[in-house]
Amino acid sequence: MSENQAKGDGPGRVRGKVALVTGAASGIGRATAFLLASEGAVVLATDRDGAGAERTAAEIRERGAIGLAAPLDVTSGRQWEAVTDSLVKQRGSLDILVNNAAVAVAAPIESMNLEVWRAVMAVNLDGVFLGTRQGVIIMRRGRGGSIINMSSASSRDPSPGASAYGASKAAVSLFSKAVALECAARGDAIRVNCVLPGAVHAPVWRQMQAGRAASADTATGNAPDARARVATPEQVAQAILYLASDDARAINGADLIIDGAILAGEP
Repeated sequence: MSENQAKGDGPGRVRGKVALVTGAASGIGRATAFLLASEGAVVLATDRDGAGAERTAAEIRERGAIGLAAPLDVTSGRQWEAVTDSLVKQRGSLDILVNNAAVAVAAPIESMNLEVWRAVMAVNLDGVFLGTRQGVIIMRRGRGGSIINMSSASSRDPSPGASAYGASKAAVSLFSKAVALECAARGDAIRVNCVLPGAVHAPVWRQMQAGRAASADTATGNAPDARARVATPEQVAQAILYLASDDARAINGADLIIDGAILAGEP
């Protein structure tokens, strides 16, 4: 990022918009918060790690842009309502919502209990549902907006030991398409799209790799995928910026895949 972009003097592709990013304390969420702010948006960085969200917001402010922070457990509907209502009261709208918060648990099916399964679904799927629902409610009574939900290449390319994670992300993609169709049918100026990263230098991917390696049966070749070309969080953030901007006004209900062509080779 150039000095001018850091101060919000770049192209300004989302200038004047108000954005909320979940999971913004690290990885893709953090990079997305920085990029949206550099392109002119007011950014509310949220995370279950409230101190981490504040560090992201503080760095945005240090770069001369507008960064806010709030702790948010995405599995709590009450917290979603409180955080978004406060944002709208302060800033007047919610134009961009990035549902990025996720957890990764990699374990073979025989050792995965129901508690672990539900914990993954609570964050990765319930959290996206609660955020999307709140985003639609607010954007519908405002000026519309763009909702970007983070799915994964794992939603289409199953991995051994990642059944819960892959299932949650596949559900996010289908859920997002259904909501996009609902909004389009009503004539709402609301777009709902998904970004599907593959391997990314981010905490969730490292957790998945560690878990897969621990549970891999190398005798049958079920080791972490050697085809993976690892992207940076900043590269994924560029795709999110595009979907958030008016440049993507004709894109709705889409999956934007960023996986270095891994899925291109799938049947």
